[in-house]
Amino acid sequence: MAVIGHGPMLEREEGASSTLRQLGATVRTLDLWDDPVELIGDDDDELEIRPRALVFEALDRPDLAVAALRAVRKEPYFDNVGALIAVTVGQIARIDPSSGFDDFCLHPYVPEELYGRIRALEWRRSEFATEERHKVAGIVVDKAGHEVYVDGRPISLTAKEFALLAYLCERRGKVLSREHLLARVWGNRYEGGPRTVDIHVRRLRAKLGDALPLETLRGSGYKLRAPDTEDNKARGGNSERTERPDRAESEEQIEEEAG
Repeated sequence: MAVIGHGPMLEREEGASSTLRQLGATVRTLDLWDDPVELIGDDDDELEIRPRALVFEALDRPDLAVAALRAVRKEPYFDNVGALIAVTVGQIARIDPSSGFDDFCLHPYVPEELYGRIRALEWRRSEFATEERHKVAGIVVDKAGHEVYVDGRPISLTAKEFALLAYLCERRGKVLSREHLLARVWGNRYEGGPRTVDIHVRRLRAKLGDALPLETLRGSGYKLRAPDTEDNKARGGNSERTERPDRAESEEQIEEEAG
């Protein structure tokens, strides 16, 4: 785990880092103003070590946490790692849904709540593929049970819609032509044309909505975006640079509000 907050308060007994350590987690800490690279160990890339979650201990200053999150998101090392903002009750209304955090938690902490929210965050951010199940962002495809869920909601698909979705998941990240999809999903004996694929793709998009990261490549076919591409695209649309508030002034305000 990584906890990012006001330096002098990071190791206090009732803080997130202490709470998570009591729950058995290994925790790295970082001051809101420090370079996020300091969270990365020398061998992390080689050993493929990533934080399970980022906890931004904003308390009464969510604006500082937003600036810190944007700095963290510039580092590819933290791609696809979920971010949680911890605030006091009085600051809930100041959390902007577009700020980039996946969830929030209240301080003072209830250890069970903090643990539960991190677990839920990991699930939403996770991607996996087995012989029987695929998870693509918020979509879960259960091939054994012929069931599809979007953010936990069951979605009704026809047999061919399900087969097409399952095949796209199996070939995630690859460009697949309409002719290829027609042969693999409908079979070589099917007499319909490539337009059939377009119709079924349109139906999948209508039923799954924005949860389906499917690209149409003109003249080539379709591609289900890979996780890194999807994450970078989500961040690429907002390239505005937000300046952090003055450090000395902000630290003084944090310490005053803390008591």
